[in-house]
Amino acid sequence: MDASAYLHFDRQCEAAFSFYARTFGGDIVALLRWADMPGGGAPAGMENLVMHAALKIGQATIFGSDVPPARYAKSVGFGVALNVDGDDDAERIFAALSEGGSATMAMSETFFAHRFGMVTDRFAIPWMVLHRKG
Repeated sequence: MDASAYLHFDRQCEAAFSFYARTFGGDIVALLRWADMPGGGAPAGMENLVMHAALKIGQATIFGSDVPPARYAKSVGFGVALNVDGDDDAERIFAALSEGGSATMAMSETFFAHRFGMVTDRFAIPWMVLHRKG
C-alpha cells in the first residue's frame, strides 16, 4: 500500500505541475484534459484544463486536477511534506515555493530536522520542506 496527495487547483494545474517538475526535478507522467473524457462530459469552459495529472518525484507520485469552480476550495488542514536529501536542496526548494507565495514558518534547524520550513505557494498549496535528522 502507498498513499499520495491529490491536489485541487483553480485553473492552474498545468502551470503548477510544470513548476513543480522543474523545482523538484520530477517528471509529469500523465496529463489528461477534461476534453479527453470519453462521452464529452467536460464541464462547460473547462475543456482545455487538466482533469488529471501525475508528477513522479523519486519514489513518490503527486496527483492533481483543475476542479470545477463550484467544487473548488482553498487547501486547509494539511501540508504536503517534501523530504529532501540535503540542506542546499531544502533551501532552494523552499525559496522557489516562496516566490509569489507566503512562508508560514521560516526555514530553520529544528530538533527533528537540519532544515525545516512551511510555505503556501502561489498556487495555494501548503508545503513542508525538510531535511530530516537521522
